[in-house]
Amino acid sequence: MPVPSPTTTAGDQGATSAAFKRRFKWRLLAVLTGGMFLDGYILGIIGPVTGTMSADLGISTLWEGMIAAGALLGILFGSPLGGWAGDKFGRKPLFLADMGVFVLASAAQFFVDSAWQLFIVRLLMGVAIGVEYSVGWPLLSEFAPARLRGRLMGLTLVAWYVGFMLAFLVGHVLNDATDLSWQVILGSSTVIAGILFVGRIGLPESPRWLWNQGRRDEALGVAHRYMENYEDMADVEHEDVRKGSFGMLFSPQYWRATLFTSVFWFCAVTPYFAIATFADSVLHKYGLGGGLAGGVALSGLAVVAVVLTVLLIDKVGRRVLTVPPQWLCTALLAAIGLWVGAPPIVVLVLFLSFSFFTAIYGTLSSIYPAEVFPTEVRGIGIGFAAAISRVGAALGTFLLPWSMNNLGTAVTMLIAAGIAGVGAAVSQWLAPETKGKSLTETAASFSH
Repeated sequence: MPVPSPTTTAGDQGATSAAFKRRFKWRLLAVLTGGMFLDGYILGIIGPVTGTMSADLGISTLWEGMIAAGALLGILFGSPLGGWAGDKFGRKPLFLADMGVFVLASAAQFFVDSAWQLFIVRLLMGVAIGVEYSVGWPLLSEFAPARLRGRLMGLTLVAWYVGFMLAFLVGHVLNDATDLSWQVILGSSTVIAGILFVGRIGLPESPRWLWNQGRRDEALGVAHRYMENYEDMADVEHEDVRKGSFGMLFSPQYWRATLFTSVFWFCAVTPYFAIATFADSVLHKYGLGGGLAGGVALSGLAVVAVVLTVLLIDKVGRRVLTVPPQWLCTALLAAIGLWVGAPPIVVLVLFLSFSFFTAIYGTLSSIYPAEVFPTEVRGIGIGFAAAISRVGAALGTFLLPWSMNNLGTAVTMLIAAGIAGVGAAVSQWLAPETKGKSLTETAASFSH
């Protein structure tokens, strides 16, 4: 246990005990994973009510795609905006404000009565989630012990997949077994968001951000009060005191980090979002039952894969869980596209295998961005990579129904395979090994 700083009084000792620090760590993890749960929830809940919603509003498939992609487009704008603001004004105020915006936008879903209103509301919810990505992940990575950082960061993806799966389940049950309107089903996320907003009140500022701003006494005070390991506290003092900028992402020092995180994340989520969001229609195209069982099976396997990744990541490292699974998913999607007339059971096994292995390397999309950027651009770096990834996710979600109807299922799956293959190649080239390293060391991975 670290020795108390000279400025620590006897009355402060209880507030800096090991038990106090553990409680803080789990509180921070809970309110951050809750944000990721909400992201998965709002994206998963739209699928089961699409039919009812479309019939009630009398909307076209174009509007269906726009509404489904609305939250993803919001993340596209919110993540770089939140990253810039978080690097400039601090993680703490943005972490609370984004959930406040989410509460208001989510509650507005109870009252929408047109396609354009629902699109705008879900766009705003996406903006709030985008800020969550670019502020929450830096905050957690900057407090997490180096030896557990991969595991703790990975838990946020467990929450995302659980939220997506639970929303799919809740949406189907409430839509099929109750008389609740689709507005109420969509608005169910408001309750969760309200709890998270209250839980975030009073959280501290990141010590690394404080040090980077030249506020060294505050940084050391926060580090001593909340961080568990002496080595992690000492690493805070290795931070540079300099201002970051958007242009730094493309500088000779950091362009590799920007290229890797953006392309890797884009190629990881684009096929998955498209297939998982419209699991019903995709499975039906291949003569499978789809419905509740198929969608839950796809998401359930993803949850198992993420949990397995979380258990292994700080033991086996990042690269082995990043590169090989991407090549495997490329092969699985190509097999689905090329094997025209394959038996339905074979297609189902291939889809389930894809869902499992894509979730393994998808977990790294919540870890790598927070590790490879330095503190001065960690927020904007994550925000930019998240924005690029959501371009892919939104395009996949928006274009998949059109592609299935106009290009056919085989061509659609081959396009998805090509995207996965690009991600595999870039990761083979650039993915670093950051297991057990301090944030100062991980940020130096691409500093040439």
